[in-house]
Amino acid sequence: MYLAYVTTTERGATDRLLSAVAAHLQAAGAHLAGVVQTNTECADSSKCDMDVRVLPDGEVIRISQSLGEHARGCRLDPAALEQAVGYVTNSLEDAPQLLIINKFGKHEADGRGFRPVIAEALAQDIPVLVGVNGLNTEKFQEFTGDAAEQIEPSVEAVTEWFNRVTAQRSAAA
Repeated sequence: MYLAYVTTTERGATDRLLSAVAAHLQAAGAHLAGVVQTNTECADSSKCDMDVRVLPDGEVIRISQSLGEHARGCRLDPAALEQAVGYVTNSLEDAPQLLIINKFGKHEADGRGFRPVIAEALAQDIPVLVGVNGLNTEKFQEFTGDAAEQIEPSVEAVTEWFNRVTAQRSAAA
């Protein structure tokens, strides 16, 4: 099983990192599946709009919803998230070299969202890279049975891991 995760502390840094990793690996010819997230600051709010891009070159889906200026609840649009999950699940049929999931969030911690896709990719021996924030690290570790490798949050470190995993999979084939 090839499962790795990255964690950052700066707001939006994991999203930027995984987007940069996906761009770098695709430019090098890697066949990817998954989603990367882009956050767009809103001029009239302290919140941002959250969009995911379905890899390798799929559509962009807005996964946040506006709940109003004074709302305190979760802004994630569950229907939009499940739409993205459906696209990514279907893309596993193309046998990607790597599945990238932007975030193991609350939905995944609760058994929903991309959690079944991660499990399916691992069952198909597809390497998986996940962004995990501090709030969900414990649930992620429970889900993975502490089998996930934490990688330094840099394009170079992730690329090194990907190259190592690719070589190990080729040698085993």
